[in-house]
Amino acid sequence: MESQTKTKISDQQQELLVRTTFGDQIGIKESKELTGGYFNAAYKLLLSDGRSTILKVAPTQEIQTLSYEHNIMVSEVDALRLMKSKGTVPVPEVYAFDNSRKVFPCDYFFMEVIDGQPYDEVKAALTPEEKGMIEFELGQYNRMINEIQGSEFGLFNGFVHSSQGSWREVFMTLMNNLLNDARHFGAPMPISYETLESKLAEQFHVLDEVTEPRLVHWDLWDGNVFVREGRIVALIDWERTLWGDPLMEYYFRYIENSESFYKGYGSRFDSPNERARKKLYDLYIDLIYFIECFSRKYESEGHIQWAHDNLLQGWARFTE
Repeated sequence: MESQTKTKISDQQQELLVRTTFGDQIGIKESKELTGGYFNAAYKLLLSDGRSTILKVAPTQEIQTLSYEHNIMVSEVDALRLMKSKGTVPVPEVYAFDNSRKVFPCDYFFMEVIDGQPYDEVKAALTPEEKGMIEFELGQYNRMINEIQGSEFGLFNGFVHSSQGSWREVFMTLMNNLLNDARHFGAPMPISYETLESKLAEQFHVLDEVTEPRLVHWDLWDGNVFVREGRIVALIDWERTLWGDPLMEYYFRYIENSESFYKGYGSRFDSPNERARKKLYDLYIDLIYFIECFSRKYESEGHIQWAHDNLLQGWARFTE
């Protein structure tokens, strides 16, 4: 998927970043663009000294993004370093990060290459038992992530935080920012803003039950789970990390229904309040899927139509 947020850089620019980071004597022997992600540009590099590394490049400051995406590379690097220091969940090591924009006009960082494959690429070829083992392990790791407690609710980079210590305040801000983004980018919403905002206002009270800020990855879909020989070897793409409600995690969305994950995590979260919160988070992700089509200027009419229909289906689930 081509996206205007991907700042693709030339071989010469890659060389500049490598030499700035690793020294003038180090060059690039091979470079391969990684196309799996939709937001940042990424390259797998083989350096002249035999080392391999991943280079991730954030959008330029001129590129308009969704509100929650502002400066999210800072979140990713800080979250990776936090998890590496904890030593409980496998994550790639960050070798270097530069957000000074003195050498290059974009934030960028270098990280470890993971010896494994994204789970979404191998899942179809696995037996039910093999998938069950991986998803059980994912549930365990996701629980470890969510057990980390923060000092206040909000995005990991602090761009959105609570002035009153309230998760309801933070999530309402995230949702309102998203709807304002839709207005800004001219997304042709299939549901009126007035209807959305009115129905949401009736439901936000269920968030008051969340009183402890917990670390939430939020984007642990199968493409961000790297596996090798039936085990998880790394969890990647921590840029959307926030301090919030663990029920925001991807495997609690309607998209997934893995008994093995629930067993590994230790809970299904099925109380009336928990189900109501999950419906709010389901709608939030369905709105993002549609609105980001217009902020990122996707050209795939098929994907835009899917996101449109998926939002209508999500709205039906939310209002049933």
